[in-house]
Amino acid sequence: MLTLDYDRLGLRPGERVLDIGCGEGRHSFEAYRRGASLVVALDLDAGAVTSTARMLRTMRAEGEAGRQAAAVNGDANRLPFPDAAFDRVICSETLEHIDSDRVAIAELARVLRPGGRVGISVPRRFPEQVCWALSREYRETPGGHVRIYRASQLERAVAATGLTSVGRHHAHALHSPYWWVRCVLGAPEDGAWLSRQYERLLVWDIEHAPTSLSTAERLLNPLLGKSVVLYFDRPVIARSEKPGTERPQPEAAVAGP
Repeated sequence: MLTLDYDRLGLRPGERVLDIGCGEGRHSFEAYRRGASLVVALDLDAGAVTSTARMLRTMRAEGEAGRQAAAVNGDANRLPFPDAAFDRVICSETLEHIDSDRVAIAELARVLRPGGRVGISVPRRFPEQVCWALSREYRETPGGHVRIYRASQLERAVAATGLTSVGRHHAHALHSPYWWVRCVLGAPEDGAWLSRQYERLLVWDIEHAPTSLSTAERLLNPLLGKSVVLYFDRPVIARSEKPGTERPQPEAAVAGP
């Protein structure tokens, strides 16, 4: 289940991609499938890094060798890469977990090359406010969300680093009611019948992608989308360069998983 739209991200074969807060690696895997020359999946959680590295190895073994991919343990506030090292940067459902989000935003802008594009997604304000109002446990879960963003607020924070906004959209409308039901009735693993049935519907949708549900979600996204996704470009600044100057390599990511 992807949150970012890869057509809007503009990823082209041969480009270098950093996925900050990769989780289980869903966006990294798609970048790898689309022909990125290097995919670096970074997360603070060691378990997520291990499982993502395992899947990247599997993808390579099944015929996607010849391109580099790595899963690395790292902090979004201290990215272990040189300036302008990546063509595309992904930061999906991560900033809302970070206390010092302005530092992380500055870091993702730093590692994006001039002419590159970043895609950022966070929970949308309205659905998130409903969840916080319905459940104290939801808003106080350790490692959970520490803030609710307005899209315009996040846009200004990213623009302050010198990046230029190039568009936004909403995603996952069918997930908003699920989280509201879960906040009221409890999690599926706790025996909440309606939550469990709704979760099964979402899993079935992910696995089979029926046209009817895809259409319904697309129509509902502007109203109920659980996530807001924003895209930014780093402007190209004309300057003279010495012949033979090459883009710096992200050394921490050279080794495969």
